[in-house]
Formats: sequence, C-alpha cells, structure tokens
Amino acid sequence: MTRARLEAFADGIFAIAATLLILDVGVPAALNESLGRELLSLWPQYFAYVVSFLTIGIMWVNHHRIMRQLERVDEPFVFLNIGLLLCIAFVPFPTRVLAEFVRTDDGNAAAVLYGISMTVTAIFFGSVWFYASHGRRLLHPDADPRMVSGITRSYLPGAPIYATATLVGLVSAEASAALYGLIAAFYMVSSAFFGQADE
Repeated sequence: MTRARLEAFADGIFAIAATLLILDVGVPAALNESLGRELLSLWPQYFAYVVSFLTIGIMWVNHHRIMRQLERVDEPFVFLNIGLLLCIAFVPFPTRVLAEFVRTDDGNAAAVLYGISMTVTAIFFGSVWFYASHGRRLLHPDADPRMVSGITRSYLPGAPIYATATLVGLVSAEASAALYGLIAAFYMVSSAFFGQADE
C-alpha cells in the first residue's frame, strides 16, 4: 500500500461523507405552513449541516497534514485509517438524527449520539497520528520537530472536549449542539493559523 493510494482513498471518503450531508436537508413534501415558514423552521438542519461539513472539512485538512509528515505507511497505520474513515462515513447519520430531533423530547439521545460519534472519531484521529509519530515510526527523517509537536498538542484535547459536550447532551440537547458548533469553529480557526506554519 502506497501513501498516495491511501490518501486518494481517504479523499474519496471525505468527499462522499461531506456531500451526503446535504441530502438530509429538505422541505417536507406536504407543507404544514407557508414555504417561507417551513424554510425558516429548518434552521436545525442548516445548523447541523454547517457544523458537520466544517468538521469533516477540518478533519480532511488535518488528515492531509498528517500524510505530508509521513515517509511511508504500514499495515497497522492503514487499518487505523480504515477505522477513522469508517467514522467519517458515519457522520451524516448522527447529523440527520440531531437535526431532526434536537427540539423534541428525544433531543438528548440525538445529542449524545452525535457526541459519541465525534468522540470516537477524535480517538481514531489521534490514534492514527500517535501511531505514526511515536518514535517517529513513519515520519520523514527531516520532519520538523516543531511541526510534529504542534500536531500532537492540537490532537490531545479533541476526544475530551467532545466527550464533555456529549455529557452536556444528557442535560440539554440545545446546549450540547451549540458546543459542537463552537468546537467546529475553534478547530477551524486554530487549524487555519496552525496551517500557516505548515506551508
């Protein structure tokens, strides 16, 4: 397995998952109100779509950043990537559930489902990087130690942050959903600034 082939496969999964998100945003066939009101009432779907699209986009950027640090890949790394991509491909499902149920009595379950999905994804993301970087196992010999250290620091809080937002979902689905949005915004900004040093 070459690094280029693995990256091409990953790019395809990221692209499909991001595209599938929009398929869950739609107006009911039978309108209960005017079209304008129905469109406004879909705001949870818009919000969930934007948050999940940004999250997938950020993960795609970070996956690309990881791959640029590698000299080679091995089978354990490939299988860790498969686990990560399995999580990425799953994202449209909890996104749809959260958008549909966040304002109902089942909102807590929907928020927790989304949070568990994101937490597991963050764990796999960290595992991919920590496996590759431990003892510089798969890294380029000339990989910048500052970049390696920076990537490591940026991945450490991912799972705990998502786990915290998941626990909030047990109490308030709306607050949990807002936290997921803030997490996506935080990683988008931090990734953009961090990426300036990666050019």
